[in-house]
Amino acid sequence: MPAPKRTGRDVAAEITDLIIRKLEEGVPPWMRPWRASGGGRPLRHCGTPYTGINNLYLWAISDLRGYRSRFWMTYRQAEALGGHVRKGESGSVSVYYSSFTKVESNPNTGAETERSIRFLRHYIVFNADQIDGLPAYFYPPDEVPAPVDPSEHQAVIDRFFDAIPADVRHGGNRAYFNPTFDYIQLPHKRSFKSMEYYASIRAHESVHWSGHANRLARKFGKRFGDMAYSFEELVAEIGSGLVCSELGLPNELHDSHASYVGHWLGVLRGDRTAIIHAASKAEQAFSYLRSFSEEASTSATPHDDEAAEPRPERLAAAA
Repeated sequence: MPAPKRTGRDVAAEITDLIIRKLEEGVPPWMRPWRASGGGRPLRHCGTPYTGINNLYLWAISDLRGYRSRFWMTYRQAEALGGHVRKGESGSVSVYYSSFTKVESNPNTGAETERSIRFLRHYIVFNADQIDGLPAYFYPPDEVPAPVDPSEHQAVIDRFFDAIPADVRHGGNRAYFNPTFDYIQLPHKRSFKSMEYYASIRAHESVHWSGHANRLARKFGKRFGDMAYSFEELVAEIGSGLVCSELGLPNELHDSHASYVGHWLGVLRGDRTAIIHAASKAEQAFSYLRSFSEEASTSATPHDDEAAEPRPERLAAAA
């Protein structure tokens, strides 16, 4: 494994600046990339999907530079696969948190204590479109994919959402999650332009539902525009994008969410690590929601009392 970079490069600022740029352009990177590029989440050379901020950042880079391949890898990984990075190509960062332990002495008592300090590390990766000589499957085909059959599309939507034990109510003209009474409110399905659009909005509210105190226990804001409220909306919007990507659905920015963009920009400009934490929380929520359908597909249908509340082991796995 290549050694991580140790330069003074402000990776968090680079990532945040790119996300801000995409927001200002009206193209949040968690919405469009799987339609504009190779489709699906960015993948490591071994086929494992990137998660958290790496997922968003590499999506944004692909969208910015027009990459079509989903695969990313280091220079050495490309060489090991028989490929070589073309001369003049610039790499992108892939980040992770590392930590070290610092021993501190109390000046009065001389007692020593250990403190864990976390910091960002990063590697340089290249998209397969920047690399020649890789096996053919690293490059997307040129032909346009055939349209997805609507009935198959609906089956995917139903299988994902039906497994989630949320109280979903339909009626009215608003979409929201009520954390006090723990239910999701959506307009009637026939009010939406398409079932894919309905699924996108339901995914957004389902991410909010995942953050309830009895589940992943995220901190909700008290009013529109405060930092916690804007942060939670950012988590929900990123999470919705992840769900739509997983199900192969188009994802559009709902009109009522457009006003949040200004608040998101305020959050990101005020804290350069906010987008990293939001992406991590969205990834956690997405994994939590997906765990219900994964469990349903590998086990018998549970009794009603078993499905009503999340199991402790599921909460631990998602945390």
